[in-house]
Amino acid sequence: MIWKSSKINEFRLWGLLLTLGGMALMIAGTAAIVFEFPGAGIITGIGLVLGLITMMGSMAIYFWAGMLSTSAVALECPECGKMTKMLGKTDRCMFCKTILTLDPTKANEK
Repeated sequence: MIWKSSKINEFRLWGLLLTLGGMALMIAGTAAIVFEFPGAGIITGIGLVLGLITMMGSMAIYFWAGMLSTSAVALECPECGKMTKMLGKTDRCMFCKTILTLDPTKANEK
């Protein structure tokens, strides 16, 4: 359960990973010029273009997560008492990762 997260946080995580990957591609492409590899111009161009495409994908994911966040149901977590947002019928708390649901058929009886 330590690796599980809310759906909105998962989207944000993938956006962050794409941002870091895009920057790494751009830095690696620029390093070809600094270390004077043969064909450095082509390597740099490919690295910068792939990095740009990856960064644009990251921007699209962040935009999508933001749009989903505006329509998400806000509720108070029964475990930690903090306000969290929920997508779909079941989701996890953003803070304590408790499974939340609005569907009475999926709720566990205690």
